[in-house]
Amino acid sequence: MKITDIEELKKIANNVRINIINEVFNGKSGHPGGSLSCADILTVLYFNQMNISSKEPNAKQRDRFVLSKGHASPALYAVLAEKGYFSKKELVTFRNIKSKLQGHPDMNKVLGVDMTTGSLGQGLSVANGMAMASKINKDGFRVYCLLGDGEIEEGQIWEAAMTSAHYKLDNLCVIIDNNNLQIDGEIENVMNPYPIDEKFKSFNFEVITINGHDIKDIVEAFNKARQIKGKPTVIIAKTIKGKGVSFMENQADWHGKTLNEEQYKQAINELERN
Repeated sequence: MKITDIEELKKIANNVRINIINEVFNGKSGHPGGSLSCADILTVLYFNQMNISSKEPNAKQRDRFVLSKGHASPALYAVLAEKGYFSKKELVTFRNIKSKLQGHPDMNKVLGVDMTTGSLGQGLSVANGMAMASKINKDGFRVYCLLGDGEIEEGQIWEAAMTSAHYKLDNLCVIIDNNNLQIDGEIENVMNPYPIDEKFKSFNFEVITINGHDIKDIVEAFNKARQIKGKPTVIIAKTIKGKGVSFMENQADWHGKTLNEEQYKQAINELERN
């Protein structure tokens, strides 16, 4: 059942953030910054937009999601647990050698994961294949692919973008988690991909730019993307790395590290007050 109440979606997104912090703290490693920045996007996808069910995780007509920035697996696991694909108790096993919840998502181990990812730049190519298969087989499902803004420095992304447009994949929606930071700092100082919107326009994408933390904006953007015909859509979501935890926000240092006990308690207290 799709949730349309904005306030309820906000509460779920906050729970997703709490799950992320619990995962990274218990796993003693992980990528909290970029997981927190995409929590609202994934919440809207899984609870408001996608045709999916935890009771039929492998349904042929289900919509597909590819987390191309696979290091943000804590966000994907968090939303899957909230959706009922597995128990939330399993989240504390994140990155344990015996756990199915590894640092990058594995479609062979985790129900609800549509593609194994981790090597940056490859997700859009896979999403293209899924979207093409849906059209060829007349299955009717949509495909969503989340890219990091640092990830689009990879050349394969632009080869894949050319393919998306060439085959008029209007059942494909790409989302850019544009938090402006990657592991080495601000993206324009590492390998400047701006202007992202004009680049995708030149590849014949429909471009929608939104506040990636405004649930209403996100819902409306996905609804608009459904109406676009004859070409793919990209949603450029302006986000904040580490969103929801004061000492993590806009800090590149929190791209990939864990929390000590004091930081963990502060992060949980801040999120629980929301």
